[in-house]
Amino acid sequence: MNVTDTVPLPRSGLPLTRLGMGCAPIGGLYQACSAADARAAIDGAWELGLRYFDTAPFYGYGLSEHRLGEALRDRPRGQFVISSKVGRLMQADASVQPGDDGWAAPLPFRPYFDYSYDAIMRSYQDSLQRLSLAYIDILFVHDIGRATHGNLREHYWQQLTKGGGFRALDELRRSGQVKAIGLGVNEAQVVYEAMQECDLDCTLLAGRYTLLEQASLSPLLEACERQGNAIVIGGPFNSGVLAGNGKFNYADAPQEIMQRVGQLQQACAEFGVPLQAAALQFPMAHPAVVSCIPGGQDLVQLRQNAAWFAQPIPVELWQALKLRGLIDERAPVPCP
Repeated sequence: MNVTDTVPLPRSGLPLTRLGMGCAPIGGLYQACSAADARAAIDGAWELGLRYFDTAPFYGYGLSEHRLGEALRDRPRGQFVISSKVGRLMQADASVQPGDDGWAAPLPFRPYFDYSYDAIMRSYQDSLQRLSLAYIDILFVHDIGRATHGNLREHYWQQLTKGGGFRALDELRRSGQVKAIGLGVNEAQVVYEAMQECDLDCTLLAGRYTLLEQASLSPLLEACERQGNAIVIGGPFNSGVLAGNGKFNYADAPQEIMQRVGQLQQACAEFGVPLQAAALQFPMAHPAVVSCIPGGQDLVQLRQNAAWFAQPIPVELWQALKLRGLIDERAPVPCP
């Protein structure tokens, strides 16, 4: 697959490159990222032909948005697509420490959840200022699921529905201030539920449709294809376990996950294919999927991701994975 190929969102026509850049790492996720390395990564992504960049206020407590905006603001605005997120507002807090929420060197702001109408509007304006850009192309509702909020999930869901959060997003879209709206989450069920409340254009689904798990095939991806809710694949390595770091869902991978990864690794090795290449390419075969955004903390990682994304993979590998029960037999697979 060519990383520079573009696919338009079905509802808005907004073109996304098949490979994008997830910008949590330049916000210092788990390890520090210098300003110079962040800039080199973004510039390198541009040189590789990537034109879709995803960020969020939560990433480094504003740091990712600052760095991304600085690197892109002098480039032609019509030549790239940015998505950011709403659902957390940032409040100045001098007590913020390195390592808070996994950010190595966060800015001195503390995030707090708010999905109401006023909070969505304020969050959008705050992100514009951090990015120093006139508009954001795609706005995702960040982390609205049960895994994030637990017993408070219904409270925040009411903010988004009855409290006007979805209404705010729709107003931003209808006024042309954003071109597309959706969710940015790690859970499949909440996307399906949101589609009953609001017409979504695009959803960033992290870790839930990967080489390792395909439970979201039905009913979610079926509904997305039917209703034009395009899927951007986040976390294609399932927090890194498919790339060799032993992490799954942002924690140490349990034994059963490591065993399954080992089986996938063995099958890929039999066909001379890096597991990471199979992990990046597999979800792209689904017709609801438009783009994939693995994180890239430095230029070396970005170039490696691009090489894996473009590496030819024999169709026999996908057949073998299905025969061994390692991927769902219903899952579409890439064709040569």
